[in-house]
Amino acid sequence: MNYFIDWHEHAGSKPEKFFKTTLWQGEHVTVGLNCLAPGQIQTVHAHQGADKHYFVLEGSGRFTIGEIEREAGPGTLVIAPSRVPHGVANMGGERLSLLVSIAPGIK
Repeated sequence: MNYFIDWHEHAGSKPEKFFKTTLWQGEHVTVGLNCLAPGQIQTVHAHQGADKHYFVLEGSGRFTIGEIEREAGPGTLVIAPSRVPHGVANMGGERLSLLVSIAPGIK
């Protein structure tokens, strides 16, 4: 098992939809990487029974958490508790890369 993962080795892009990949799947948490090219959006959605967090690695995004909309850049942790609608849009000129975790993990 690889206990050390460099997110840069897993970053990617898709022209038609934002890129996402699972970095690690455990029994209690899923850790992933989401990469949004300029103009791409993760539509607002909610997870029933699972908390989610986004940690901004690079770029900046416009996050929606419930009724709140806010810009967040590198080093910012954005929390989306269970059942709270959330999403993100990359309105900037560079890739937005996010470390994402969902607990309990989605299988």
